Parts: sequence; structure tokens; C-alpha cells
Amino acid sequence: MLLIGEPFSGFFDLPKLGFVLAQGRTLCEINLSYASLNDIACLKTIKASLEDPLNYLSSSWNFNNATEGYICKFTGIECWHPDENKVLNIRLSGMGLKGEFPVGVANCTSLTGLDLSSNNIYGTIPSNIPKLVEFVTTLDLSSNNLSGEIPVNLSRCSYLNVLKLDSNQLTGQIPAELGLLGRIKTFSVANNRLTGQVPRFANASVTAENYANNAGLCGDPLPVCRGPPRKTHTGVIIGAAVGGVTLAVLAVLIAMLFCKRRVAKKKKEDDPEGNKWARSIKGAKGIKAS
Repeated sequence: MLLIGEPFSGFFDLPKLGFVLAQGRTLCEINLSYASLNDIACLKTIKASLEDPLNYLSSSWNFNNATEGYICKFTGIECWHPDENKVLNIRLSGMGLKGEFPVGVANCTSLTGLDLSSNNIYGTIPSNIPKLVEFVTTLDLSSNNLSGEIPVNLSRCSYLNVLKLDSNQLTGQIPAELGLLGRIKTFSVANNRLTGQVPRFANASVTAENYANNAGLCGDPLPVCRGPPRKTHTGVIIGAAVGGVTLAVLAVLIAMLFCKRRVAKKKKEDDPEGNKWARSIKGAKGIKAS
């Protein structure tokens, strides 16, 4: 909206812009209403994408209005200025809302806080989350039914001071890259199904309570992570046992064969001709007797 005239609708109207500048006005005096239109579209998309069984949005979010700043009176909406349709915070906690993460929030380009906690938001956290909440400093998705893994791209939401993901159904490991969030002060993932080493934050002191009820997590401030358990290779053990038995049997057979050959050799040394000599003596005695 122009401070001295009517608002622009969406894109720059070059003739109008030239007229304003010709009057000595500057671009700083022009409130480009496309930003406001984006914020209105943002809220319309959010309302359309979420089920509202308790009618919190249906009863309050009425878009049949043309006055500047009318969306600032919506339930759960805070604006930068009460007379300007630019959304600062969206706080929809505990309203019984149901649906997947509302990607239309990306149109609220001036948003700094998003609270969807204690609802029935399901599905996964979008992998392109940095594009949806680029300048958000507080993101609260706790106490919902979110599943899947925590996207590593959350580490690119560099303005985050508060990140709450507790009391969901999240699985897998917490991306170590989240430790790169230099502004983070509050981080909570308690009551999920997470495993592995917890990230190390440079400027945040995350307590064990913020990781509670995730049986697979380890690392400071939780118990030290142990190395991966040694796998028992059953086939190797069985093969080794069979090989040992086979070697033992072979050893016994070789020993028996060796002993047999020694006995045979000894007999041969005692009677090189076998019992042939003894039979000849017996024959000679028989002749004399006859």
C-alpha cells in the first residue's frame, strides 16, 4: 500500500510506481502489499490443510474482510503491527488440529515463531523444512504424532533458538549436524523412539530430561555410548568345531597307523623270514625222530 494512495496488487505496477517517484516519494514510503497477500494466502492454506474438529479456526479465521490488519485478530495469530497483514507468530497449540505439517506456512515470509504443539499433526517432518520456516526462531512440534526420522536439513534453520520435538513417534538417530545450530538454547526430543549418539551443542546445555524415554540414546549427558556389540557368527563356530573334531580323528588315525607300523617292523626284525625258519627246524627234528 502506498502511504499516499491505493495499494499495489501483487507485482509492481510500473506506471503507478513512476507516478509516485515523480512526486518525490521514495521506495521506502511504499508498503508493497504483495507481502501482505502472501501472508493472507499462507493462513488460507494452513486452514484448508488442517482438520478443525473444535472449530477454532472456522469460527475466527474469516477472510471476507478487506481492512488492513484484519488477519491480526485471528485466533493464534500475532502480527508485526496490528494494522499490517504481516504475520509474526503462529500459535495454534492444543486446538485439536489434525493433518500433516502445513507446508503453506512458507508463504508467511516474515514468520519468526511456529507453535503447533499438542495437536494431532502426523506424517514426517518435511525434508525441505528450512525453506518453509526460514527465519523462525521458535519451532514447537511437541505432543503430536509425527513419525519417521528427524531431517538433517533442520540444521540449516540457523535462526532457531528453541526446537521442541518431544512426545512424538520419531525414530532413527538425531542428526549430529543439529549441534551446529549456534543459536539454539532449548532442545527437546524426549518421549520418542530415537537411538544412537546425541548431538553436542556448542551454546546449549541440554539435560538428560530432554532426551528421556528414548531407550536407544547415549552420550553426554546420558550414559557413555558403547561400541557395537560383537556379532556371533554361528556358521564360523560350527565350522571350527567340526574342523577340530576332524583334526582330532585324523590325529588318532595317524597315531594308530604309526603304532601298527612300529609293531609290524619289530616283528620283522625279530623274525626277518617270518616263521619260515621255525618251521624248518621243526621239520628237521621230525626227520631225526623218524
